[in-house]
Amino acid sequence: MSWSGFPVDAEQVRVARALAQRIAAEVLRFISSHTTVSIERTVLRALGFDSVGARATPVANLVVDELLRRGLLGAGAASWLAQVMSRTDQTPREICARIAMSGLHAGLFSPVEQGGADKARDAVSELTARAALELGARAEQRDALKGELGVGPRPGVGPRPEVGPRPLKYVIVATGDIHDDVLQAVAAAQAGADIIAVIRSTAQSLLDYVPKGATREGFGGTYATQENFRIMREALDQESQRLGRYIGLTNYSSGLCMPEIALMGAIERLDYLLNDAMYGILFRDINMKRTFVDQYFSRRICALARIGIMTGEDNYLTTAPALTAFHTVVASQFINEAFARPAGLPPSLIGLGHAFQIDPAVDDSLLLELGQALLVRTLFPDSPIKYMPPTKHMPGDIFMGYLLDGMFNLVGVASGQSVQLLGMHTESIHNPFLMDRFLSLKNADYVFCAARSLGQEVRWAPDGKVVRRAREVLELAVALLEQVAQKGLMTAISEGLFADVKRSPDGGKGLGGVVARGEGYFNPLLDQLEGRGDPR
Repeated sequence: MSWSGFPVDAEQVRVARALAQRIAAEVLRFISSHTTVSIERTVLRALGFDSVGARATPVANLVVDELLRRGLLGAGAASWLAQVMSRTDQTPREICARIAMSGLHAGLFSPVEQGGADKARDAVSELTARAALELGARAEQRDALKGELGVGPRPGVGPRPEVGPRPLKYVIVATGDIHDDVLQAVAAAQAGADIIAVIRSTAQSLLDYVPKGATREGFGGTYATQENFRIMREALDQESQRLGRYIGLTNYSSGLCMPEIALMGAIERLDYLLNDAMYGILFRDINMKRTFVDQYFSRRICALARIGIMTGEDNYLTTAPALTAFHTVVASQFINEAFARPAGLPPSLIGLGHAFQIDPAVDDSLLLELGQALLVRTLFPDSPIKYMPPTKHMPGDIFMGYLLDGMFNLVGVASGQSVQLLGMHTESIHNPFLMDRFLSLKNADYVFCAARSLGQEVRWAPDGKVVRRAREVLELAVALLEQVAQKGLMTAISEGLFADVKRSPDGGKGLGGVVARGEGYFNPLLDQLEGRGDPR
């Protein structure tokens, strides 16, 4: 197995994947017997429950919270909806509007005759099939525009595409105001950006509901809402047409509302969603059982809508040193892949993350970074790898920092990374200055052009530092996967084997929203996502 002649032990790779699949299989058994409040809210949202009630509380939250309180959620929110439809002869949207206007009342939770409920279940299943078809149609609309305009530099502009791979340039906007975000995003696209990531407002991942409507008051980022998604996608579509090249859009499907945001992203034609099997556990202290169940459902939605996920292993290197902990990144990449494939995602939609984070004072740090980047690119040749810039060791000296970003860009193009998240001087103050974003794009353009074919020209010494670093990391990753397979993933996380962070299986936020599926559990959206429903 190789990428541009880079050697990797194929047997070790086979063992690593087998271990990761074994690790994921144990957790998948837990997932298959549980649901969560966010999954059930997603089902209702897919059927038209998108209104808010008193104090701007989403109606989906009002219903699911009451079902949880009454001990009825294990049957599925769709089961409750079928009963209400049977009793009232109303559509889901009419029921939602009624609750938004008048609130909940006890009669909405009274049982009905089984025959009537069964007939209503058929109606709910048919409505869900239509919703799934609509998500597919939205994906086709997005993909048609991408096909028409093309992704990346316009034909005839810049180096010939056959010369070598060129990472897509990914930049962030984070004003807190969606309308200001649009201005920043359009400016970035005009300066050469290929993908815009709208950074989410600080701590939104800890909210167990999704705000409704456009927002203008986020801190350190902008709230992820369906209306904000629509506004940004519409603006980027217009700018894509003007520029003659498609501009991708990224947001976050993570935290306590992972499935709901995935659905909103699918409806509004997002291209990528940041979605990781372990990030929320390690870095936001969200309960691991909640996270594992939610990530599966959210990835099923991404698979249907052909949205590429982007994982967050790069964050491990903010709490643990890259020189000694990069193998945990690789082990986690194998595990994220092992969770994504059973959720229906092909390799082309599994964007795995890593980062350029070795202390620049280390001798030959650039060669070590090359070894790691080439290893990741070789292990996952069909996945759109996302490469993160140096942040942990970024100096206050802006000239040295700009040089470090240039070296990062050099490694990115030489190792054939798919997506390059460009480093910016002022990123730490939340929203980078427009000029700094322009300088970052200028830096990347020069390096990507000047070193376009470097990866195809170099042949790595079999016993050189670059290959030895890759070999060392892979051996350590396999050893860690063996350890995790023996302990089980939940135990391994509780012992701090990833990112030097320990989390308890029954600790963290959101455990109360995990529910065992009862006998006769009804989730027609899951049936559609797993290919069991009637796709009328």
